[in-house]
Order: sequence, then C-alpha cells, then structure tokens
Amino acid sequence: MESSHKLKELYEDKDGLRKEEVQALSGPNEFQEFYARLKTLKDFHKKHPNEISVPMSVEFEMLDEERTNPADENQMLVEFTDEEGYGKYLDLHECYDKFINLKGVEKLDYLTYLSTFDHLFDVPKDKKNAEYRRYIEMLLEYLGGYLIRIQPLIDLSDEIENVKVEFEKQWEAGQFPGWQKEASSAMTYAGAHLDLSAFSSSEELASLGLDRLKSALMALNLKCGGTLDQRAQRLFTTKGVPLNQLDPSLFAKSKSGKGGKKDSEKHKDIGFLEAQLYYLSEQLGEQRLSTRENIQRKQARTDAEREDDEVEQYSDSDSDDEDDEVIYNPKNLPLGWDGKPIPYWLYKLHGLNINYSCEICGEQTYRGPKAFQRHFAEWRHAHGMRCLGIPNTAHFANVTNIEDALALWEKLKSSKTAERFQPETEEEFEDSIGNVVNKKTYEDLKRQGLL
Repeated sequence: MESSHKLKELYEDKDGLRKEEVQALSGPNEFQEFYARLKTLKDFHKKHPNEISVPMSVEFEMLDEERTNPADENQMLVEFTDEEGYGKYLDLHECYDKFINLKGVEKLDYLTYLSTFDHLFDVPKDKKNAEYRRYIEMLLEYLGGYLIRIQPLIDLSDEIENVKVEFEKQWEAGQFPGWQKEASSAMTYAGAHLDLSAFSSSEELASLGLDRLKSALMALNLKCGGTLDQRAQRLFTTKGVPLNQLDPSLFAKSKSGKGGKKDSEKHKDIGFLEAQLYYLSEQLGEQRLSTRENIQRKQARTDAEREDDEVEQYSDSDSDDEDDEVIYNPKNLPLGWDGKPIPYWLYKLHGLNINYSCEICGEQTYRGPKAFQRHFAEWRHAHGMRCLGIPNTAHFANVTNIEDALALWEKLKSSKTAERFQPETEEEFEDSIGNVVNKKTYEDLKRQGLL
C-alpha cells in the first residue's frame, strides 16, 4: 500500500519535477542534458569511490521471493466472500435482512432492493429513527469497505470531505433530497391538518371533538392541551394567519427548546450519512448492475442446472485439494503432462537415468541421449564454440571436451592446408619440344637458357 501511494503521488506530479524532466529530455538539447547528468554521476563516484551500490536486480529478486513465498500475514491481503466473486458482485444480504425488519418500510424482494437501496428520499421523515440510522451505518460500512478492497488506491477520506462540503451547501439551501424545507404558512402543514375555511367560529370547531382538535394542533406544532373550548379557540386563531405572526405562547415548548435543536442535529447527521451512501452507490454502479444480472441469471436456472453446478463446485474443490497434496516422488522422476511423475519403465526407456555433461557448454548437464543430441544445435553450445573460435559444424558432433575440440580443429586445419592447391609443384608447363614439367623446373631451365 505504501508503494502504491508513492506511485500515485509520482503520477500526480504535484511538484512538477516530472514535467520539467520530460521537457528537458525531449527538448532540442537532449544530448546536452544527457551528458550533464552523466558528468554529475561521474563526479559523485569520484568523490565517493568506495560507495556500495546495490543493483535494482537485487530488489526485484527480493520482491519475487516475497511473491513466491509470502509470509502468513501477506497471503490473504484482500478477502472476498463467495457471493462477491473476487470483487465482481455485491453481497448485500445482511443489509437486506436489516432493511426488511425496519418498521414502516415497504417489503421488497432482494432483486428490487438492489435497484432501490439508495432511494432514501422515498422513506418518510418520521420513519428515519435510531433503527434506520443503524441500518444506514451498516450499509455504509459494507460499501466503504468493499470500495477500498476493489480500489485500494482511492483516498476515501478525501472523497468524504468533498461530499460533506457539497452536503452542507444543499442542507443550508434546503435542497437535499428527502429533507427539503417546508413552507412557513400555517395552512400548508400535512398530516392531520384541518381546513378552517369551512368554519366561521370556534363553537363550530368544538363540535369536532377533543381528538380531532388535538391532531390539528399537533400538525401546526401548537399546544394541544386544555379543555374543548380552549383547543377550539386556539386553533381558530390560526385561520388565515402565517406562523411567524402567531403569538409565541401558542407554540409547544419543543418548538424553540433544546429538543428541537437536538432533533435538527440528528436529522442533519442522518442526512450526511445518506449523502455518503449516495456517493458510494454512484461509485459502485458497475458492480451493482453486474450483481442484478447475476441474481437474475441464478433465478432463471432450473433445478437440474443448480444441482450440476453444485456437483461441479464439489469436484473442483476435490481437485484443488488433490493439487495441494505433496506428490510422492522418491526417485526424482520427471513430471508428465498431468503434473505427476512418469512411470519408471518409461523413464529408463528414454534413457533419462543417464546424464551427459558438456564442458563446452560450461559443464551443463543433460538428461537422456535425446536432449544431449539436441543441445549441439542449440544456442548454448553454439556460443561456447564461438568463444573457442571454432565453427559449430558437423565435424564436431558428440565432441564435449574443449581439448578434444581444439585438437580436432588443428587437425582439420592441417588437412585443409595439405589439400590446398600448391602452384609451385602442381602447376605444369610445356616447353617447345613438348616436354611437360612443373613450374619450378620450367623456371630453372629458363634461367639456364636451355629452353
């Protein structure tokens, strides 16, 4: 993770060093830049001649060793459930069980829930209680952890800060989905609101009874206590009057008390949790769609197909267990195509029990005559012959010792020299009489004037 964060910072190039370096190397004076850096390296090694330099190959070998032989704590860096399919699908079954047990929510099937679990603006405000908050927190915990598992380089804390800034703007403007501000008129409240335009006096309101007047007063957040006449008179005073012009003594204490502030803070906290959920569901849109398609595909299968899948999974698990077992191979026989040792009779038939070594190849050992004969035409033997200054021809087949190869090369050169055409002894000339002599005799006779 630390290396990934460093790599991300290098790609972002916040300090601009990478951009400057690319411009310097791709500009018109790229060779001048190259030699300037080369001079810097030489000056450094002159000042520090005994500096120990660890090549990058050592670091890569260490990383490869850690990858092939991981420690116990690094073997399972990321864990996914069977339902998640290594990050392809979502596993919201626990959250779904929590959702359907909430009071006052519509009971949905799991497939519909996958499409609507982020439609929190459809839930009534009076249903967003402590249990609803625990459900949202549970859903957030899963989606946040899932996003980090499939995108480990994402900085979720910074993204949540950006979501918070946007949420504060929408909340202050009263435009956040599901939490819009209501109008301030006394005649616009929903619930048990009572239309007062049909009543001309408080006596007519009193005929409705205590319970109906109480629900109408509660809808306006007014005091709902007192006798029947007091309630009717209190409700009648609100006819055609805005809330901000009513007598403050008519309102319930929770209107401007500590309880109202606490409720508004709770609502804001729940709204911020919903804002985070909107962001996470948007980021996981692709996995969400794949999950719905996977669920639909599973639901469309027949019973026979499901049984076949279970049998296949069981056989795969058995084969995995067999693959994990240590193979019994006391004679160190070669492995066949199935990953198991070949039969011993086949091992001896191919002569794999005989090892051949080649000094020209650097004491390389070959198992069996077939591999030994094939290696004479391979690059390793050809390179060794080239280093000795000897052509890799058919004359040197089955020659593995350096001394034998050099001796044979000298013999071949001497035989070629003997077979070469020698004009002094083999070139023939004819004199005027018709005698045929070699070149040397002809030249001697010519010098003596006997021709």
